[in-house]
Amino acid sequence: MKAFKLTSLALIISAALVGCDSDDIKDALDIDNEPLELTILHMNDHHSHIAAEDFGFDVSGLSLATKTEDGSNIEEVNVTYGGFPMMVSLFDKLASENANVLKLHSGDAITGTLYYSLFNGEADAAVMNEICFDAFALGNHEFDDGDSGLANFLDALNSTDCHTPTLAANVVPAADSAIVEGYIEPYTIIERDGQKIGIIGIDISSKTKNSSSPDKETQFLDETTTAQTNIDLLRAQGINKIILMTHYQYANDLKLAAALNGVDVIVGGDSHTLLGDSSFSDLGFNPVAQYPTQVVNADNEPVCVVQAWEYAHIMGELNVSFDKDGVVTQCSGQPYMPIAADFEYEFSDSEDKMLTDADKATVTAALTNHSEVVVTTPDTATASLLSTFDEQVDVLKQTVIGSSVDDLCLDRFPGQARSSICDKSATYERGSDISNIVAKAFLMVTPTADIAIQNGGGVRVDVAAQDYTIADAFTLLPFSNTLVTLELTGQQVIDVLEDALDAGLNPDGSTGAYPYASGLRFDVDASQDKGSRISNVEVNSQVASTWSDINLTATYIIATNDFIASGQDGYDTFGVVYDQGKFVNTYTEYAQGFIDYVNALTANNETLMKLPIAEYSTKSYIDSAGCDHSTVTTCADDSNL
Repeated sequence: MKAFKLTSLALIISAALVGCDSDDIKDALDIDNEPLELTILHMNDHHSHIAAEDFGFDVSGLSLATKTEDGSNIEEVNVTYGGFPMMVSLFDKLASENANVLKLHSGDAITGTLYYSLFNGEADAAVMNEICFDAFALGNHEFDDGDSGLANFLDALNSTDCHTPTLAANVVPAADSAIVEGYIEPYTIIERDGQKIGIIGIDISSKTKNSSSPDKETQFLDETTTAQTNIDLLRAQGINKIILMTHYQYANDLKLAAALNGVDVIVGGDSHTLLGDSSFSDLGFNPVAQYPTQVVNADNEPVCVVQAWEYAHIMGELNVSFDKDGVVTQCSGQPYMPIAADFEYEFSDSEDKMLTDADKATVTAALTNHSEVVVTTPDTATASLLSTFDEQVDVLKQTVIGSSVDDLCLDRFPGQARSSICDKSATYERGSDISNIVAKAFLMVTPTADIAIQNGGGVRVDVAAQDYTIADAFTLLPFSNTLVTLELTGQQVIDVLEDALDAGLNPDGSTGAYPYASGLRFDVDASQDKGSRISNVEVNSQVASTWSDINLTATYIIATNDFIASGQDGYDTFGVVYDQGKFVNTYTEYAQGFIDYVNALTANNETLMKLPIAEYSTKSYIDSAGCDHSTVTTCADDSNL
């Protein structure tokens, strides 16, 4: 007999001894359970990605009638997908088509785009309330602005008639925390078709403490122990249908399920895991397992495990059948990707157009041949709400967040003379001012990292000595890259630098591969063969101590952007480590990281300015012709870069 059943029996016996009849006991324990068919609609990790985004869809095999300006066939169209206006419509549609529905969000609602940096969670809360979730589980990024920032977001989330319980059983706020009173609950109990369902929230403990900014005294308890404790509490109340809402990563969820008694369903987040079949692969995405994934718990009973990718791109629909004892007898379902009915294509280098009706129907049929893809009309009220925020974004982008007292020159490599505001001599010896500063910004906003590396081509403009705005940051760093960390040995760090320099020197490569860094400095001799171009490498973790020779066998944590982290731009060693899964994605857009850095400077009454010479990553530079920029002031332009 299971432990929870013994507990219930003991309570029944105790109640009988004090004169309660059987109906009183049933009422007290609420153990009049019956079978239940439940539908769970869920999402996670939208990270302030409120608006729809797009992906390229190969139409080369569809024989479309529409042609480009020069008469060529269209090879690809842009498909608009996800975003809250369509997600609200999809949630509403599926909720209306099913009985006994739960709408759940498994965390990391905030931080990652301009919608958060400008509205501090207000925009996210507003669109989430259009769905009106039955429960929301805290993620690690909910603590990025401390407990008080989380409180502000939760105030906005519960500022309407929609009340969403916020769950985090393993979070214990400090005595003076802004969330200590009434903000979070370990679990909530929801009734559907006369049956009570227990829903428990679990946040990822170590990651939240180490990579976010909770108050110092706020505690994060062990995930497994806390989950079992709360399952037992619910079981003791006669509740035998238990859902964990976890922000704990898919692989961890599978281990968690196996370790627990009494769990039935895990609706997860944090790892941004796409579950599904080959339909997603056909569309160019990468599902890692089936939706749902079915495993067994410590009682050897079925557990349904699901997650719904990221950025409001998809929602999951999980259908679960329980018997009267609360045991799962079946789970099924699939994710849904909402798409718009219009498709854009490149008509010419300077003009994009929309497909005609006939070709639009052909593309729609090809896409919706996958059952996961659903043409969805955006919800009018949510679209209107989003447009209100967008109007404010256009104004708020001009917000001054700091200033620069120096002209910060841009160059991809020393002496290139790419800058539009600086003389060639300004970057002749050590290269770009602003690229070094960008690397330092990424290091400073990633406290778990020892070193930061940024490719020169990812930094796009000079920074003039004047006020600095949010719009300036997005002009400086215009791509949709996010900050990640990777674990590398000292030798691998040197290999990364060699890879990057080789890619820059290759006539078929990109000069933008040239590496800039913070907490890391080195000599460059581009006249040597690959493997001998980088020397005298030194490390100063977080630029917080003294410089010392890199330890080839020690492990270092490197912050960088996800573009080069995945091996792009010639960063092959990064790519190998990335493919091995030895990385953590912060899901913070790199422009947002720079904004955070400038805001921190301003808060400390500091300004943007050139770094001390000791912090420039290129200590000395010999070009491919063998000319030393440190000693010769008239080296010719490097013909290979």
